[in-house]
Amino acid sequence: MPEPEGPPRRRIVVVGDVVTDVLAVLAAPLATGSDTRADVRQTGGGQAANTAAWLGWEGGDVTLVAAIGADEAGQARVDELAAAGVRCAVRRCPDAPTGTVIVLVHDGERSMITDRGANLKLEPADVDAALAAAPDATHLHLSGYTLLDRASRAAGRHALAAARRHGLTTSVDAASAEPLRQVGAAAFLQWVRGVDLLLANADEAAALTGTALLPDRPSSAVARARALRGIARHVVLKRAGEGAVWAEPTGVVTEQPAQRVPVVDATGAGDAFAAGLLAAWVTGAEPAEALRRAGELGAIAVSTVGARPPLPRT
Repeated sequence: MPEPEGPPRRRIVVVGDVVTDVLAVLAAPLATGSDTRADVRQTGGGQAANTAAWLGWEGGDVTLVAAIGADEAGQARVDELAAAGVRCAVRRCPDAPTGTVIVLVHDGERSMITDRGANLKLEPADVDAALAAAPDATHLHLSGYTLLDRASRAAGRHALAAARRHGLTTSVDAASAEPLRQVGAAAFLQWVRGVDLLLANADEAAALTGTALLPDRPSSAVARARALRGIARHVVLKRAGEGAVWAEPTGVVTEQPAQRVPVVDATGAGDAFAAGLLAAWVTGAEPAEALRRAGELGAIAVSTVGARPPLPRT
């Protein structure tokens, strides 16, 4: 008698950055102009690559579209992703190095110093080639960093348009508050208008709506989510230790509390959250279930140093 079939598998195409994270977990607050002890290590990073790695760790079918340098660092990043189960549609650029981010972590918070390197070389043709090679794809997820820099913006905008032409659903992660403020909320919202799902954290939501999001006012998160719902069909606001909010096209709002775990390093937690959310949503999960699964991966991520899954799942 045949085994019962599980949920249908759905390939997700993730578009965006691959970088090397130089991660420094500080023993004390940064002593400007002097020395601060730290545990320093190199790991794979990049918002899109991290999300793809967590999707692969969840056992999903995932393709990453990106650009790296023709260097040892780029090859190491591809090898890591392939080992995590990610299909890499990655172009090697001989005229630019693989991107690098210096991540300073202290007391669970992190600050990032970024050199996007070859990520700026991503082109619309890279997206087209990946979609042509993935006829089983049903969803495209775009890292907002691709839109936030002029050099890669055309590829990001093309990715959303091409996904719609191919009949794929789409999602965008707003990426980072300070670059959002630099390009302007109006421009970014115009670029992502019409996506099926928009993800943002509290600071990014504040940058996009023009008002502060108060962490002790859950109603503020609901208001921001509903305000952004005019841009995207579904909006999810990540509120770190305060949980998450999902606003549906009907106006129904689902709130999910955060899982309480010790925070070791928040690097990549939002990317893990996005992976859990997408893995559930593309197979038809309701918002409450998708948020629950997103929260589970986010909790694992903040309990682990670095932006990637701790160990391959067996």
